[in-house]
Amino acid sequence: MYKRVLIVDDHDAILHSITKVLHSYKISQIDSVQYCDDAFLKYKRALLDGNAYDLIITDLCFKKDYRNTHLASGEDLIEAIRATDKGISIIVYSMNDQLQKVRYLVKSCAVNGFVCKDRRGSLELTSALMDTSKGVTYLSPQIVDAMSRKEDLEILDYDITLLKLLSQGKSQEEISHHFKTRAIKPSSLSSIEKRLNRLRIQFKAENAIHLVSQAKDLGLI
Repeated sequence: MYKRVLIVDDHDAILHSITKVLHSYKISQIDSVQYCDDAFLKYKRALLDGNAYDLIITDLCFKKDYRNTHLASGEDLIEAIRATDKGISIIVYSMNDQLQKVRYLVKSCAVNGFVCKDRRGSLELTSALMDTSKGVTYLSPQIVDAMSRKEDLEILDYDITLLKLLSQGKSQEEISHHFKTRAIKPSSLSSIEKRLNRLRIQFKAENAIHLVSQAKDLGLI
């Protein structure tokens, strides 16, 4: 089991709830912060002091206030840590369970656990602590089901860029020009039209507006 844990969340009640779960495992050091910048500084200081954290538990969304922040989200924090540290365990504890976001954090950032912050959150966090401390990745049941849906898996970076431009009100002609000036292929108008038709079918969207709405709901854009 973990010995030194850092919790990152901007809600006092959540910090108290997570701390309570951790205390049940008699973890020797439990620290908490409400800003991702502060979390990264604590993480770096612990490394320098030879007292590195074993685990970081972080939310993804943090409410903006009067402070200017460099790391504005849990995702920013995770990326900053993973840039130099592949070994520390990271558990995401968040209400933001958008599929593309989850997939990115699990596959690209190698988070060790993703727990949905809901009615069963504390129980699932307990399971996540047990599994991840043994080297087993933990995902909340609803995320496991969502990640296994084959129809959602074939989304390319090209598709994301296409959907983003569409959400900005760009016409197919404007998107084609955008791609050509940046050497993004395929860039022909017919290729873009075919790609959008495929995406509409894939997301069961009735039109371009519905397609953009579906993409936003899934966290693609």
